[in-house]
Amino acid sequence: MAVNLAVTRLDEKELVVGASDVEIFHYVYRPSMPPFEGPKPYLHPVRTLAGDVVTVYRPHDHRWHKGIQMTASEVSGQNFWGGVTYVRDEGYVVLPNVGTMRHESFTFTDQGPEQIRFEERLSWHTQAEEHRADETREFTVRDADDEAWTLEFATELTNVHAEPLVLGSPTTQGREMAGYTGLFWRGPRSFTDGEILAADGLSGPEVMGRPARWLAYVGQHDEVDRSSTLLFLDHPDNKTTHWFVRNTPFAAVNPSFAFFDTVELAPGDALRLRYRVVIADGAWDRERLESYVEEKPW
Repeated sequence: MAVNLAVTRLDEKELVVGASDVEIFHYVYRPSMPPFEGPKPYLHPVRTLAGDVVTVYRPHDHRWHKGIQMTASEVSGQNFWGGVTYVRDEGYVVLPNVGTMRHESFTFTDQGPEQIRFEERLSWHTQAEEHRADETREFTVRDADDEAWTLEFATELTNVHAEPLVLGSPTTQGREMAGYTGLFWRGPRSFTDGEILAADGLSGPEVMGRPARWLAYVGQHDEVDRSSTLLFLDHPDNKTTHWFVRNTPFAAVNPSFAFFDTVELAPGDALRLRYRVVIADGAWDRERLESYVEEKPW
């Protein structure tokens, strides 16, 4: 049975979307956080239709991890991820290079009850206040029924700098199998040691650094006798995706666009990416996941 969607609050700091009587996410687009954590918009809390929270905010081990964020760990020596920066032959160090993403505007095209769609414009600035990039994001919330809802996320990042922008990751800087950059989800503590399933029969930690059309993470909640599943689908046009995924020491999923190889944007060029995230009640097995992907392809 379909569930009615609505924007339930929009103030000067956050946008809230509800599905019937459940607030399924808060999008904090003007956050208040220390500069070291790389101020940028984030989705948290994100909830299932049963009301279970499937994100974590500012965990003690990586305080710059906040729910679901679109970000970049290496942009021509600048860090828009937040926190420490990996430097070749030195390791992680604190540098004065942590940038900021600033909300500029929203434009709404659908506000329910079957679909919510809005566009956001942002600007990326270095710690030295240099304007490096502009970004346009499109959010579509749809397919809310008895057991799941879907978030489609598209981004276009344009180089507005006079020089090329080289986008990479700690792995492109020399750290093995740490190619995180881009759309990043950090799960609750109770999701540690959760189940990782992916297309083509892949599962578990072996998915790290591998390409796959989709990847799912199944975790259990504290306090309630329930599980949740997050299904991440990579768009076919995202040609360079390799998955950064962990279930220990914490739960995290990132379809990285520059895991092993850098992406260079000449002045005026744009990087376009698109993903789908399905937030589902219950522990979906491989058969259920594959059935969903077949029923609702891109």
